[in-house]
Amino acid sequence: MSHFLSKPVRLTERAPAKINLTLHVLGRRPDGYHALESLVAFTRSGDTLSCVPGDALKLSVSGPTAPAAGDVAANLVVKAAQNLAARIEGLKLGRFHLSKNLPVAAGIGGGSSDAAAALRLLAKANDIGLDDPRLLEAAAATGADIPVCLAARARMMMGIGESLGPILQLPRLPVLIVNPGHALATKSVFARMNIAPGAETGYGGHPPIASGMDYAGLIAALKKGRNDMEDAACVLAPVVGDVLAILAAAPGCKLARMSGSGSTCFALFPDCRAAARAKRTILKAHPDWWVKAAMLN
Repeated sequence: MSHFLSKPVRLTERAPAKINLTLHVLGRRPDGYHALESLVAFTRSGDTLSCVPGDALKLSVSGPTAPAAGDVAANLVVKAAQNLAARIEGLKLGRFHLSKNLPVAAGIGGGSSDAAAALRLLAKANDIGLDDPRLLEAAAATGADIPVCLAARARMMMGIGESLGPILQLPRLPVLIVNPGHALATKSVFARMNIAPGAETGYGGHPPIASGMDYAGLIAALKKGRNDMEDAACVLAPVVGDVLAILAAAPGCKLARMSGSGSTCFALFPDCRAAARAKRTILKAHPDWWVKAAMLN
């Protein structure tokens, strides 16, 4: 009689890039955290995380940007799994493998999206619903951007990231995303902004965003918004200003802005062809930059 060993089940999740279409810094709370309002959207691709469920927690990392991902033990994938295990007794963990494609410390939530993907994989492996409050608790305990990355859909993010608006149905948004290879730490950008604890910035409110807005209406609303971290980021990394100028000058560009705390910037275009043309032109002039044409949702 022949005996066959069953192949371990491997679960896979994508960890898409997060783009802050707006980022309003409302002030700094007495506890030192900054209060934000941000319209967040996601690409359809990015990093890829897989898991073979089991008792032990392990992580391996490969891919183009893996060398910049740092110590595996400090990776947000590991921290998210540990935070969920602390809340659910007997949680099945497993061997994770992260294929790292997104730039690191780039303002597009690569590590946060990886951690959110880990939580979705563990939920799947343990038959836990994605609406389980312990999942959101583990996400918030791991990092401010991770709760919004759990669903990876367009929505408003408020507070320090723990308050989420409803998922928004936005029009198709062809986008070109550019990172010039200069890592920027969020703490450094906030420090440069130098907002005193307990102080409000008074920069102004966020334009209203609603599901079902057409492309022109959304672009008009986004132009009334801003990224309040741009100026500080441009001082710390002047190349951010260069990227923004290049994107704004691209034929068809409707809006050019920095994402998150930088140094990644993006430009919205009316169609994929215009974004692709801009990509070719920028890569020809700057072959060492990370340039990605995508669609946001």
